[in-house]
Amino acid sequence: MSSEFKIVFMGTPHFAVASLQALLNAGINIASVITAPDKPAGRGQELSQSDVKKFALQHNLKLLQPTSLKDENFLQELKTINADLFVVVAFRMLPEAVWNMPKHGTINLHASLLPNYRGAAPINWAVINGEKQTGVTTFFLKHEIDTGDIINQQKVEIGLNDTAGIVHDKLMAVGAQLLAQTVNDIKNNVASRIPQQQITEQELKHAPKIFKEDCEINWNSSADDVHNFIRGLSPYPTAWCNVIDDKGNSTSAKIFLTHVSERNLSQDEIATDNKTFLSIGCKSGAVDILEIQLAGKKRLAIKDFLAGTKTISQWKFLSRK
Repeated sequence: MSSEFKIVFMGTPHFAVASLQALLNAGINIASVITAPDKPAGRGQELSQSDVKKFALQHNLKLLQPTSLKDENFLQELKTINADLFVVVAFRMLPEAVWNMPKHGTINLHASLLPNYRGAAPINWAVINGEKQTGVTTFFLKHEIDTGDIINQQKVEIGLNDTAGIVHDKLMAVGAQLLAQTVNDIKNNVASRIPQQQITEQELKHAPKIFKEDCEINWNSSADDVHNFIRGLSPYPTAWCNVIDDKGNSTSAKIFLTHVSERNLSQDEIATDNKTFLSIGCKSGAVDILEIQLAGKKRLAIKDFLAGTKTISQWKFLSRK
């Protein structure tokens, strides 16, 4: 690609690294990479670099880590780069002084088929809602979050037992290629601009940020809904519930993987052979627990969990209050 067309890439987590790699592979001139400042992490509180920073350093890309996107020194440095386009993947909200700076504007890669699932957690909510299909969208940024004109979209199938983690990786790979295509389309002046208002949807589905209290399991739901809820929060932020053991002790349990069970159980009924399976009855149907983690313990496959928990049939898995 011609060196005359320059971009600035903005991103932080692992999801954004695949896009940065795809842009490099496509020969796109990345004038600078912007990522989050290093943050203390772990018991030692040592400074941790973002995945995007590590990648940028490995490939000798110019790197900026502003603490404030409104800082005058940062804005001035950004202007001197004189990029044609800003590209955003899994970054933070940009002030207008930033996204409105380049000649061709700023584009974003979003992990849903907009206008559905606008918001911070589109992958989680698509799985929680039992969608069979989702996708990725590239679009131009404007004031209202995730509402700008659509450039390109690519659909991705969601399997019946796909977790949010699996869907994340699918969208990461597909989105990276779509983003490279989009940048080339803009560079060659052939990019589409479809206002989201022109896409008719009876009722839009939203993807707000998910907090810990939102992750508590409601066993008073159908087995399908419970299964979708658990896989939609796996591996992060993770569905959980309170449990009471056979001695009356209360703790919490994270549940990472389930299948809809073939067993016919009444609500809250527990079925197990204490070796290979643990099934819990829901309002209708039941789910088989495949991976579980008690508070303060390791994440275990169900056979390993049952090997150390012989009284599980006497436990109670409590529902959301």
